[in-house]
Amino acid sequence: MASKLRTRATRSLGCLVILLLLAAGAVAFMHRQAIQDHFRAWGFDPSPRTVEVMDELQLTSTGERIFLASRPTVDGSQLFNEQCADVDHSEEGHVLGCFSGDRIHLFDVPDERVQGIVEVTAAHEVLHAAYARMSESDRASLAERLRNTFDVLSLEHPELAERMAVYEHLSDAAFANELHSVLGTEVHDLPDWLEQHYAQWFTDRAALVGHFDAYHSVFIELRDQADALEAEMSALRSDVEQRNLAYDQAVEQFNADAADFRARNERFEFSEQPDEFARIRDELEVRRTDLQATLEALQADIDRYNGLRDQLTELSQLSSELEQQLNSDLAPVTTRPDESA
Repeated sequence: MASKLRTRATRSLGCLVILLLLAAGAVAFMHRQAIQDHFRAWGFDPSPRTVEVMDELQLTSTGERIFLASRPTVDGSQLFNEQCADVDHSEEGHVLGCFSGDRIHLFDVPDERVQGIVEVTAAHEVLHAAYARMSESDRASLAERLRNTFDVLSLEHPELAERMAVYEHLSDAAFANELHSVLGTEVHDLPDWLEQHYAQWFTDRAALVGHFDAYHSVFIELRDQADALEAEMSALRSDVEQRNLAYDQAVEQFNADAADFRARNERFEFSEQPDEFARIRDELEVRRTDLQATLEALQADIDRYNGLRDQLTELSQLSSELEQQLNSDLAPVTTRPDESA
């Protein structure tokens, strides 16, 4: 009897073990991506620069795991172009990062004037990596909600519609993928459900968007200053041209009147009209003085125009310099060695 009980107990224990193994296998299958990410992140040794970028992102544990599992690189050389060679370059601007082959690659931009641009790009790519880890059904459901949110926000923020216009050539699914990254890194006021969604990966999304605002404002200010200078120059040029035409006509008329006055005087027409002679002479002198003042005012505005043109040239050079900093095609072949090492 005892033997039979032991046999039954052994069988029950065996069944329990099998059930536990099956349950464990089911759990492992359901969380296989997280488990895979854990081991990929655990086996990755990030560079000091990569750690700096990650710290600025203020990631949750889940966000940090995805970031490290994507084995990110931060490189300021031509190697970045090779790593992101398969990225769609049809959009305007420069490619500063990519999520390619399950890896995140970032172009390093050390210029302090656009501080934060690497971090925002990194966050953008983290959201691509997170989006890729969702199931197809979850992505489809999220894409619809993202599109509806975009339709509402773009009415209040035309600049968002302009920003997303560069992705119009993409499929609906790819557009939603980009929208997911753009909203999460570049837009402050989002619906609560979407804030909670992004809170899965970022502990302080507002700070991240603040980084975007800071460096984006540099380019906006340059553009606005250039537009204001061009508008002022255009109005000034039109005004000077009209005044210069009137000045030329006034000078021509003055010269004709002065020549006529001299001719009449040479014919002694004023011998018996000294008052008339004085009147015409004084009138011509006033006109000559006024013409000289007009000429000086014109020259002052021409000098002002040239000064504005110099300012515009300086802004153009500054803008070009910043653009070059963001252009990975102009990067050195290899990264400059760290002199502090």
